[in-house]
Parts: sequence; C-alpha cells; structure tokens
Amino acid sequence: MEAVLRWGALTALAPVAWGANYYVTHHYLPAGAPLWGAVLRALPAGLLLLAAARRLPRGAWWWRSAVLGALNTAAFFVLVYLASQWLPAGTAAMVMALSPLALMLCAWLLAGRRPLPAQLAGGVVGVGGAALMLAGGTGPAGPAGLLAALGALLVSSVGYVLTARWTTPTPDGGGAPTPDGDATPGVLASTAWQLTLGGLLLLPVAALAEGPPPALDGGAVLAFGYSSLVATALAFLVWFTGLRRLPAATVGLIGLLNPVTGVLLGAALGGEHPGPAQYAGMALVLASIALGRPGPRLRPRAHVRPRRAGRRSDQGQSMTL
Repeated sequence: MEAVLRWGALTALAPVAWGANYYVTHHYLPAGAPLWGAVLRALPAGLLLLAAARRLPRGAWWWRSAVLGALNTAAFFVLVYLASQWLPAGTAAMVMALSPLALMLCAWLLAGRRPLPAQLAGGVVGVGGAALMLAGGTGPAGPAGLLAALGALLVSSVGYVLTARWTTPTPDGGGAPTPDGDATPGVLASTAWQLTLGGLLLLPVAALAEGPPPALDGGAVLAFGYSSLVATALAFLVWFTGLRRLPAATVGLIGLLNPVTGVLLGAALGGEHPGPAQYAGMALVLASIALGRPGPRLRPRAHVRPRRAGRRSDQGQSMTL
C-alpha cells in the first residue's frame, strides 16, 4: 500500500501540471496556431529527454513509437489546443473530465483489464464532482469544439492503453526482452521517442498549413518553456511511470486532479471565486480518487493467478498495469 501511495503521489504531478498549463496557454500563448503550438510543446521536450536517454528505437519500437507519438503527442496536443480555442474553458474541462471512464473502457476493450466495481463507481463519482465543480461557468458549446475535445479524449485514452500494453516493467525500472528480441524501453526512452516523433510528424504539417512559426515575445517564450519542459517532459514522464506501476483505472482517476487544479488557479490568479458547489465538486473528485485506489491485496493476486494457471507472463502483466 505504501508503494501505491508513493507512485500515486508522483503520478499526480502530471495532471496538476496539465491543469496549470490550461491557464498558461490561455493567457500567454499565441492563439490561432494549434499546429505550431503542438510542435513547440512537443519537440523541445522530446529532444531534451532523448539527449538524456541517449538511446534510439530498435526494431518494432520504431513503428510503435510513431503510433504512440501520433496519438499521445501529435493528435492529442492539436485537439486540446483546438478545444480550448473553440469551447469555453469549463466546457472543455468537463469533457476531458470523462477521461477516467474512457481510460477504463479502453483498457477493458483493448487489453482485457476489467475495472473493479469500486473503480467504476469512483469514475462516476469523479465525473459527477467535475460536473458540479464546473457547473454554471460555461457558455454554449459548438459542435466543432465538442468533437475536438472528444477526439482528444479518445486518442489519449487509446494511446495510454497501448503504452501500458507495449511496455513491461522490471524491478530496476528498465526494459525486458520482447518476443521479437527487441528490448522494451524504459520510461525515459519511450517518452522521448513519442514526443520527438510526434513533434517531427507535426513539423512539416505546421509549416505547410500555418506558414512560419508565430512571433513570440518574452512572456510567450517563458510560457512555452513551462508548457514544454514542465507540462510535457516532466508530466509525461511521471504519467507513463504511473501507468507502469499502477492500474490504468487508478491512473485515470488521478487525472481528475486536472480540473481541480484549473479551478484553484482560476481562483488564485484569474480572479475567479468558486462557490459552495465548486468546492463540493472538488471534494467529490478527491473522494473518487480515494474510492478508485486499489486495495492492498489486488496486486499480489494479479501476479499469483497467472503463474498458478500456467499462462503467459504478459497476460498477468496486463492485469496489473
């Protein structure tokens, strides 16, 4: 249980950083350039992590990293940028608050990891809390913005499940051999590959569709520094680490800290003043995280059962990620 709490606290850094990034993007980054915004967020972070990892993909990890980069980086960053432009902030956050249920559903359909009743209940409570917290603060939502937000929700959920499915943790945090002989990368390398390849995929598209990069003043440069280094490099690193150490349903519930952070920052820096309903919603979100947390006996049972039944080790792994 102590390890679960420790990894949960580390993973929570990611949604907190992402929640702050909505405020930074809205107030300091240039509007109307979603492709370049995604490139400038992803590529510096990916190159920095790639220099730290000092390792390139091998074998199947070239196409796997390209797929994950297209989902988790390229498509997700662009769709989130568009949703934040086309929707009121509260509406976009409300749609993204559905991520726990989407992540649990994708993990169930793609990896056969059936969520526990408590985890499903935690997701429902968390979505209800987010709805209560954000109620009354949004305007009319256009269909294009809703589609962008739902698209971001879908591609990120599928990408996170594939990330967990294609990686196998070892006690020292490194990779283990895969059936085709390629080594499964550690978190640092796989995150670097996704961000770098996702940024490189977007670079020619941004140049063709939006022309040269937008002009940036000092505030925008600092904002992109936060968005790329903190809300991307650091946040994705701890997020994917959490996906390796915790069940996907639990990680999805921790992601509900994203709207909580947005509301608190709006109150502290944006002059917004949450009312009793918003505070009650935050309490429900925190309760949902506690409700969806795995009990102390879940992880040992998940490891013992496959060995006793003589199944392949990757089946047991899929139950615990």
